[in-house]
Amino acid sequence: MSALELHDLHVRYGRREVVSGVSLEVPAGRTLGLVGESGSGKSTIANAAVGLAPVHSGDIRVHGVSSVGRRREARTARRRIQMVFQDPFSALDPRMPIGESIAEGLRATGRDLSRQARRDRVAELLRQVDLDPARAGELPKSFSGGQRQRITIARALAGDPEILIADEVTSALDVSVQSTVLNLLRDLQQRLDLTMLFISHNLAVVRYISDEIAVMRDGRIVERGETESLLQAPSESYTRELLTAVPVLGRKMEFEDA
Repeated sequence: MSALELHDLHVRYGRREVVSGVSLEVPAGRTLGLVGESGSGKSTIANAAVGLAPVHSGDIRVHGVSSVGRRREARTARRRIQMVFQDPFSALDPRMPIGESIAEGLRATGRDLSRQARRDRVAELLRQVDLDPARAGELPKSFSGGQRQRITIARALAGDPEILIADEVTSALDVSVQSTVLNLLRDLQQRLDLTMLFISHNLAVVRYISDEIAVMRDGRIVERGETESLLQAPSESYTRELLTAVPVLGRKMEFEDA
């Protein structure tokens, strides 16, 4: 069963169509990597899924329920999706203690929690992302980039999502800390049985974390397949161009005959 489905999705800004007829499914409990050049429409799809970009036509469904529009059912469906943004430095209010930032994410659950229940849940979420709950009262400036990204992941998890969208979550981080965040996401996806849409231009990162890959160009999906099969024998020339830009032990990537 697919947890997240896009059906003939079109997104426009003014007269410019950024996403053109995209149909895509993310099976429950799986991770789909979405790759493509800057400006290909990847982040627009993510924003549309959480209600931050206007859907001109088409549909987005969460476990079969449309999340497009203002109906209560659509709003409820959108709450089942949470998003982790690219830049952890701008994603957090610099004047708000991190515990309060994470507690804000609890509102997406619709539950009326007591103050103690909120504190307990924040502590649990900080432990899940390998941060000391005793630091909940500290401001974001006290944390490194990698730690801040873990805080934004905790805030996303506070909404009890079934689907997590990670949009270029390692691109603003030093290479030395990227693996920590990736390992955390992969562990959380398996432990919490999350469905994940993982967006990145970094094919090495996508290969590490994704079960399947979809390739996007100029607002359209041009190729999709199981991760290793697609990387070993891409059928589209555009996909080959993307992959040959990735060095493999100092040489270009080689492919099997399609």
